Amino acid sequence: MHEQFLSLVLFAAAVTFSPGPNVVLVTACAANFGFRPVVPQMLGITVTFGLMTIASGLGIASVVRTEPMVHLLLKYLGAAYLLTLAWRIGSAKSGAQATARLRPITYVEASVITALNPKAWVSVLGAVAAYTTVGGHFLIETTLIAGILAVSCLLSCIVWAGFGSAIGRLLSKPRVRTSFNWFMAGLVVVSLAPLFMHD
Repeated sequence: MHEQFLSLVLFAAAVTFSPGPNVVLVTACAANFGFRPVVPQMLGITVTFGLMTIASGLGIASVVRTEPMVHLLLKYLGAAYLLTLAWRIGSAKSGAQATARLRPITYVEASVITALNPKAWVSVLGAVAAYTTVGGHFLIETTLIAGILAVSCLLSCIVWAGFGSAIGRLLSKPRVRTSFNWFMAGLVVVSLAPLFMHD
């Protein structure tokens, strides 16, 4: 496992830092609310991603991979939920009305987004398959993989939320903020395209 550690860290960075629905939503929420209000969202993503890795090691994710109907249901529920959140971001009011009409994504909502993300399941399943060893301490190895993925996920959320928060300071004009929100909503929609390219 020691010789695979660097490879696992690089894999975790590639999976978690690349733009996807969670990253886009974290960036957009931080731009609209600042860094601190999106901490529950970041924690929801991180904890759920780590738990999904452990679940994958216990064999739960294999059901998602082998049962086409479960995978299809997960895909469409996840897409519908993300489209709802994209609309919420895009149609958010700017200025004084924003606080009353919009709120950051909660811990529970972030957990649901992550748990309904088929790409996340494929990533954790792939990590467990690739980085556990035959005859090794499977539970210990899976827990280590989950820890590395979770830490990388949290660091990614912090970086992207910091970026969003910095961008938010430049969005003082309501029209500019509205354009940014619709742009980010569009990115959420575009990030769903790879999920349906092989249907």
